[in-house]
Amino acid sequence: RGVADDLMLDHISITVSDISAAERFYDAIMKELGVVKVGRREDWLGYGERSRPAYPERVYISIRKGDKPEDAPGRHWCFKAKWRTQVDAFWDAGIAAGGADDGAPGLRSYHASYYAAFLRDPDGNRIEAVCHHAV
Repeated sequence: RGVADDLMLDHISITVSDISAAERFYDAIMKELGVVKVGRREDWLGYGERSRPAYPERVYISIRKGDKPEDAPGRHWCFKAKWRTQVDAFWDAGIAAGGADDGAPGLRSYHASYYAAFLRDPDGNRIEAVCHHAV
């Protein structure tokens, strides 16, 4: 099996009602996670890199202007962090950029090394960053 066989997501798209507020928030958290911003229009933001035949392991997120999303407490997206310090920085940057605390950085009960933080973006979308390493 190759790397691409183990990947589930190719890309995701989410909706926000205020692109400017979303841009401040997502620019801040993506920077801390080491994810590049690949584009911006008045109705769209893009982060990550699109998959291609030579790069099937890439993942991309598209943020589009639309109606404020309905509250759905169980719906969220989680970004992988290489280190626990990235999880901490993700949370700090998100709070500073207009996000709301939905779970401060710390160990969770999913497994012994599951270190995560949860935020709400300015539209209330639930966002998580996790590091699976023991250090």
